[in-house]
Amino acid sequence: MAAQRRPAQQRRRPMTRAEAQAVQERRQRQKEKEQESRELARGPIDLPFCLLVLLLTAIGLVMLLSASFPSAYYENDDPTAYFVRQGVFAIMGVAAMFFISKINYQRFRGVAKPLLYVAVVLLVLVAIPGIGLVRNHARRWLGIPGTALQFQPSEIAKLAVILYFSDSISKKKDKMHTTRYGVVPYLVILGVLSVLMLLEPHLSGTVLIFGTGAVLMLVGGINLAWVGAAFAGVGGVAFLMVTGVITYGQSRIAMWKNPFIDARGDGYQLSQSLITIGSGGLWGVGLGRSRQKQLYLPEEHNDFIFAIVCEELGLIGATVIMLLFAALILRGYWIALHARDRFGSLLVVGVTTLIAMQTFLNIGVVTGLLPTTGISLPFFSYGGTALSIQLAEMGIVLSVSRQMKPTKAG
Repeated sequence: MAAQRRPAQQRRRPMTRAEAQAVQERRQRQKEKEQESRELARGPIDLPFCLLVLLLTAIGLVMLLSASFPSAYYENDDPTAYFVRQGVFAIMGVAAMFFISKINYQRFRGVAKPLLYVAVVLLVLVAIPGIGLVRNHARRWLGIPGTALQFQPSEIAKLAVILYFSDSISKKKDKMHTTRYGVVPYLVILGVLSVLMLLEPHLSGTVLIFGTGAVLMLVGGINLAWVGAAFAGVGGVAFLMVTGVITYGQSRIAMWKNPFIDARGDGYQLSQSLITIGSGGLWGVGLGRSRQKQLYLPEEHNDFIFAIVCEELGLIGATVIMLLFAALILRGYWIALHARDRFGSLLVVGVTTLIAMQTFLNIGVVTGLLPTTGISLPFFSYGGTALSIQLAEMGIVLSVSRQMKPTKAG
């Protein structure tokens, strides 16, 4: 009994003067860091990044109005219905962006884990028949049917992965080289989210979440052997699907190779998209003058809005918009490189990678570079909650930019 009580007595022994002084010094250093962080958080936002976000949002609203007014008139007897709804969410999103930009981004650590739990619960709810809302044979939405009060839990899951992974990875440092701490916990999280999203089904959202999480793990310092294995695995599956060894999705693969073999059936959407893009030529038919948006091209104001951009603004206008996206992405990574700490850098890498992947995948699908799947174009496609969350994510980047390390130019 005495031997059992001794460890407890040792744990309860009072601290020595040296130990107490060490604890006091750690607390003092922590207070100094918090005070420094609060002072740095009052710095200016990165103006180039902010202006690029506002410019893309404004152009996106103009193109949405142009692309959506025929279907809005046909479905709602109001040609501006989709534009007005999107405009309201854009105003809310911009307000949220500036509000979040004023928050010290270190506070986001506290919401990372709860938001991940919320995302999992919402994804479970959306998979339950009668709770999740069905649209185009997919159950991806929660909300009130027939109203604008609907959202996709996958949008919250994307943000949750960025916040949680950034917080967790920033604390592990050298442990990220190990399989136990640097790979397994994150693969489990990505696996759970992927399974829940594939039940909807939501393949493009699954790709975005898995890709963003993988990039954060790579930047966090995992063993490069895992990166090589991942590339080999993805490449192998893609090869087997294209060659027909894996039979899943063969109809979609066939339409991707040549949509005009069934231009009135399974290949209708992609064939109409290619016709729309080709109609624009070099300079386009003119803003508002698209012919394909007259109920020929499906999802013309949503996933395939970039095709309308190509038709109305031509190759020149579409190239300018792609350059604006490229500038936004490059500026985001520049902010990540100059972030004050590891957590801030990972946050910006996660948000920027998400926007980059979504933009690339959308344009790739619309132009026929990739097989057709439902994925929206950031700042352009119709979807109020998605736009608001995207702008809120831009606010996180701007919050990090307030505390950037001083540079000579940039």
